[in-house]
Amino acid sequence: MNRRLSPFILTMLCLGFAFLYVPIILMVVYSFNASRLVTVWDSVHSPTLKWYVELMSNGEVLEAARLSFKVAALNATGSTILGTLAAFCLVRFGKFRGRSLFVGLTTAPMVLPEVITGLSMLLVFVAMEQVIGWPAGRGATTITIAHMTFCLAYVTVVVQARLSTFDRSLEEAALDLGARPAKVFFVITLPIIAPSVVSGWLLAFILSWDDLVITSFVSGPGSTTLPQLIFSKVRLGVSPDINALATLLVLTVTIAVIGVGLALQRRERRLVLEAEEAREVPA
Repeated sequence: MNRRLSPFILTMLCLGFAFLYVPIILMVVYSFNASRLVTVWDSVHSPTLKWYVELMSNGEVLEAARLSFKVAALNATGSTILGTLAAFCLVRFGKFRGRSLFVGLTTAPMVLPEVITGLSMLLVFVAMEQVIGWPAGRGATTITIAHMTFCLAYVTVVVQARLSTFDRSLEEAALDLGARPAKVFFVITLPIIAPSVVSGWLLAFILSWDDLVITSFVSGPGSTTLPQLIFSKVRLGVSPDINALATLLVLTVTIAVIGVGLALQRRERRLVLEAEEAREVPA
């Protein structure tokens, strides 16, 4: 039964989307503005790409972007591995001694204020440097470790939700046929939960790339990430090159999300076709 949206709901929906996306669209448009005043459109010389050219020749921005990408990639990979292992422990091992404590430690970074997390990580790094001499100072290493402490919680939740609905009869059948547990995991389990693992990786990457508060506590001289650089520039006033930088970030995220979405859709269609072909094969 088709039910049409009421005019009020449709209006609220349009206003909500406008509130979210109109500022982004305006930011993209003004990134091509020739004027140095971001709120004044230069109709004589606009549109222009000079802010993008200026941005690409800015070594400070490029170095901050490189560091942010490096930290986000390392953090996402480490968080995905640890989060997947934690999800397996919670789903497959049932009740064990210390389970409640383990659940609390795993999910606590999701609810703790970032200020508390950043301050506690800073104190830990300072204490470790005094005791064992590592890590020496604050930099990419400390930022990556700090990001992993809260990103693995999100990966655990995502992967745990998929494992909770996992049909274990496939694994049991493979084990009955003589497959070793490691082979069962890599051949059967991992491909089935791959969409949730990829989703967790992307979520951890975005959270790390976007983080500012925790990074401000655990970073040091010479380790400025892109969010820190943007924040420092915005405090002095928004400049046109910031609009260009933000536009490139929006474009990158959009392409990545669309690409991953299309890849997952193709994989889902392939699995459906394989299942249909398997049912058509006579016993």
